Amino acid sequence: MALSFFAPLLALLLDKIFGEPKRWHPLALFGQCVTRAEHFFYGAAECSFVKSQWRGFMAAMVLMIPVTLAAWVLSALPVVGSIFSIIILYGCLGLQSLHQHARAVATPLFAGDLAAARQAVAMIVSRDTQTMNETQITRATIESVLENGNDAVFATLFWFFVFGAPGAVLLRAANTLDAMWGYKTAHYLHFGYFAAKFDDVLNWLPARLTAITFSLLGNAQRAWHCWHAQASLCESPNGGVVMTAGAGALQITLGGAAVYHGIVKEKILMGEGRTPTAFDIERALRLVRHSAWLWVFLYAIFYFFYA
Repeated sequence: MALSFFAPLLALLLDKIFGEPKRWHPLALFGQCVTRAEHFFYGAAECSFVKSQWRGFMAAMVLMIPVTLAAWVLSALPVVGSIFSIIILYGCLGLQSLHQHARAVATPLFAGDLAAARQAVAMIVSRDTQTMNETQITRATIESVLENGNDAVFATLFWFFVFGAPGAVLLRAANTLDAMWGYKTAHYLHFGYFAAKFDDVLNWLPARLTAITFSLLGNAQRAWHCWHAQASLCESPNGGVVMTAGAGALQITLGGAAVYHGIVKEKILMGEGRTPTAFDIERALRLVRHSAWLWVFLYAIFYFFYA
């Protein structure tokens, strides 16, 4: 019971001390399996959209069910099950990785090296970065911190709180499938439909709890206003929630024009306040970090009184 009580805390500490594994990262290995499954299940390009959706559904099931069951078996083992739960949650969390990638952008920005900052931000966003100016780089980085913070930290913790290690693994598997198949392109529109929708479902409640947490730890009034006035205008049903609330909490403005595959896309302005600078990247990281520790603290209180 003691290890279960401290599991999220110990997993966060392991993530802080060691970061993501340099070799044999479980999510990277899972990503390789996703690529192979796509080659096997995708089928002929001319197949009907119903058949393509069915193939995508079957591929997702074949990938997600075994890893979730493996996490359940390992975490249910007598004596060592709690240890496996901690290790599994550590492998699923991405808080330290989020810090490393964001600071890799902030450091060259402080040095005035836009070329290096563009290369670094290209590692965490899907938009074109070659012609980005300092403001666009900063906004893209903070948007990534807020949105990916929900996927890699808060939703992972939430489903661990609810279902233990299998919940965290299922969430991260769904995240990976959405990241690889969830594009609205001709190739993935139907094949990746289930992966995208399932990820949206799993992230719906965690995203809104995250937005509430951002509001509590930042400018609550502005965060609440931006969330309810702007989130429904965003393309992502969950990303819009955490980005608008996070930007409002930080009292900065995100969004604006961005280039995707050579096409300029006007994203709505999210948040309210001044134009962000490189210093705000660290403020966004601090907001995510403090929110994560608050969640772990609240989990410990709940576990102590009700477990």
